[in-house]
This record gives sequence, C-alpha cells and structure tokens, in this order.
Amino acid sequence: MTDKPKRPMSAYMIWLNSAREQIKSENPGLKVTEIAKKGGEIWRGMKDKSEWEEKAAEAKEQYTKDLESYNANGGGGEGGGKKPQKRGKKGKKAPAPAKKKKEESEDEDGGEEEDEESE
Repeated sequence: MTDKPKRPMSAYMIWLNSAREQIKSENPGLKVTEIAKKGGEIWRGMKDKSEWEEKAAEAKEQYTKDLESYNANGGGGEGGGKKPQKRGKKGKKAPAPAKKKKEESEDEDGGEEEDEESE
C-alpha cells in the first residue's frame, strides 16, 4: 500500500459524519443505507451549507498540499503510476470507421473471398 494522500471528503460527507449520530438517535432502528438516504434528504433540504463547504474547501487545500509534497518526494514515480481507467474503457479499440458505400464494401468483400480461396 502506498502513502499517497486520500482524496478529501465532500461537504456532504463531512456533514453526514457529524450528523450521523443525531440521525440515528432520531430514527432508531434504521439500517446504514437508510441513514445515508435520510441524510441525503436532510442535506438537500438544507438552506445554508456554507459551514460544510468551507470545511470541504480547507480539506481540499490540505489534500492538494499533501499531494504536491508526495509527488515532490518521488511518490508517484516507480510503479506507483496511475492505474488504467476502471469502467468500460479498458479493452476498447479506436472507434470503427464509418461504413463505406454499399458498392465499395461489396468489391472489398469479393476481394477477400478470393484471397481466402487461393490459400
């Protein structure tokens, strides 16, 4: 495992971590997922999120400093490079060229069949 700094939490996550116990006490018996849903509802209904947005901005600044320090000390270098993208992009090739006119494609197909037969 590397010592790379973790990405900072969003304003919502900072708020949810501080409000989770209160949500639990007001709604006993809720599952973890239900607490997160309830938190999302409360967050969307909040008018003033500035306190949490400020904390998130501070966390992001600290993360940026930590990341620069990490990279300056050779953190991202040997073997610790970026991983390939996770979703859907891995094995894809360049997009297929647009289909040719029908006449041209028939001519090419005919040529390929002759090559296969001669082998």
